[in-house]
Amino acid sequence: MRKILRSSALQEVLALIIMLALIVVIMASASNLFLTPRNLTNLLIDSTTVGIIAVFSTMLMISGGLDLSVASTAALCGVVIGALQVSLGLWPAVLIALATGALVGLINGLLVTFVGINPLITTLGMLSIARGLAFVFSNGLTIPVFDLSGEHMAAYNAFARLSEGRWLGLPYPVWLMLLLFALGLLILNLSSYGRAMYAIGGNEEASQLAALAVKRYRVSAYVLSGLSAALAAVFLTSRLYAADPRAAPGVELTVITAVVLGGTSLAGGQGNLLGTFLGVLILSSLLNGMKLQSTSTELQNIVQGLVLLLAVAIDQVRNGNLQLGFLRRFQKSKQT
Repeated sequence: MRKILRSSALQEVLALIIMLALIVVIMASASNLFLTPRNLTNLLIDSTTVGIIAVFSTMLMISGGLDLSVASTAALCGVVIGALQVSLGLWPAVLIALATGALVGLINGLLVTFVGINPLITTLGMLSIARGLAFVFSNGLTIPVFDLSGEHMAAYNAFARLSEGRWLGLPYPVWLMLLLFALGLLILNLSSYGRAMYAIGGNEEASQLAALAVKRYRVSAYVLSGLSAALAAVFLTSRLYAADPRAAPGVELTVITAVVLGGTSLAGGQGNLLGTFLGVLILSSLLNGMKLQSTSTELQNIVQGLVLLLAVAIDQVRNGNLQLGFLRRFQKSKQT
């Protein structure tokens, strides 16, 4: 695991572990409920939507891409399940929802790589489009996802078990998240695809000269990002028994915060999934602890925003791009 074992990456992982431990100690001191098995299980379940998406967002950002549309894509895919469940059947609707997520990612990838639109602008536009389509297809209403007629009880029970089923005491969504992180680690560190992601993000021109199919790799990363949002939507819809066009509010920022906090560079070419996993746990622990203290949603958003700014600042320092204004002026004065 070449990328993780480098000394700098190992130091970052150790720093994240210490940060997570401090947050756990603080939150456990503030509330006796924090370390209870029930709350820890809820904490892990709440982290699955962000975690599932963060796996492939990490790969995308390592390649130099960015996707702000993942939350809206998840909402749209959930609505697709709700809107088509009666006319086509539940499982065909789930398959179409997964295809919808992949299609959104494909459109993002084509616009970024072949049309040349900035990833930030492209995915911001798709964020608005996907959320708008979710409201259009649902008429702005939450759609129940359960068998009203009683004719397809087996299918809906199986769908509910996606989120309610457990193995070794942990819910299936948690196992899926862990499996995806493990799979992602193998892909990034032991496959030619992973090596290509690092190479493209580190130096796109050199990658092209090395005959790497840069555009194809980058489009595939966007497709995987959209597909991960759809997969998260399937489990979220199963958990809520409903498709809500307002689902996953702010998840795109939480994902980016977790990924950047975990050591993935916004500039691309650097990052690892172990760091992202720890970033997800740090944010989930922080938000869970604040909820136990009945902290207002507004204050939670403020704290999460501050963490995002801190993570970006650390990323800039790591890459040598952040320099305080007075230092720049001091250097200029020395030159004159």
